[in-house]
Amino acid sequence: MLKDFYSVESLEKKDEKNYLVWIKLNKTHDIFKGHFPDNPVTPGVCMMQIVKELSEGFTEKKLFMSQVSNVKFMALINPETHADLRLEIQLVTDLEAAEAKVKTTAIFEETVALKMNTTFKIL
Repeated sequence: MLKDFYSVESLEKKDEKNYLVWIKLNKTHDIFKGHFPDNPVTPGVCMMQIVKELSEGFTEKKLFMSQVSNVKFMALINPETHADLRLEIQLVTDLEAAEAKVKTTAIFEETVALKMNTTFKIL
């Protein structure tokens, strides 16, 4: 869905439920031309979509975002100055309930930019 918006630079599965993912934002993507001209900021909804896409890759299932709680956008992510992001993702899948619970922290340099808890329905 976010064609060419970001690339996964590295992905490490730390244990059964914890992942460390390094992504690079494409600072020339058209989204940044409108959000905002001469002062690009990564839209929060795009960060949420990145988490969904990565979670689908981890579970190898299509997911539907059914609940988002405790979302904290703590710093603006300017792709011109902070294109490299570290995502710490904890994913717990409950196949019986057909859901995946995902806890995410997105960081650039040493700055926490996003904290979010998400529940996905497994389709």
